[in-house]
Amino acid sequence: MNTQKNKLLKKGILLDAMGMATMLIPVAGTIIDLLWAPYAAKKMTEMYPGKKGKIASVVVFLEEIIPGLDFIPTFTLMWLYTFVWKKQPKMQPIRVEVKD
Repeated sequence: MNTQKNKLLKKGILLDAMGMATMLIPVAGTIIDLLWAPYAAKKMTEMYPGKKGKIASVVVFLEEIIPGLDFIPTFTLMWLYTFVWKKQPKMQPIRVEVKD
């Protein structure tokens, strides 16, 4: 499990860096973002399946498509939400009756 977590973190940091790199290209960066946004959304869905992945893919799409928001590390934030901030449900104790 730890290796999967580490792989997701490394991949997320790389994808965040690639998304942020488009800010460094003055005019072409905006055009590249038009191509990058759907790709980033697809990758987010692949990395985090289920409802939370779908929601995160919409967020990363909007973050990449809206000019000036490229600095937000969406993939890294999703990793933090999934593995650090999200509270795990507490297990309920099971009552067992013992008959004499």
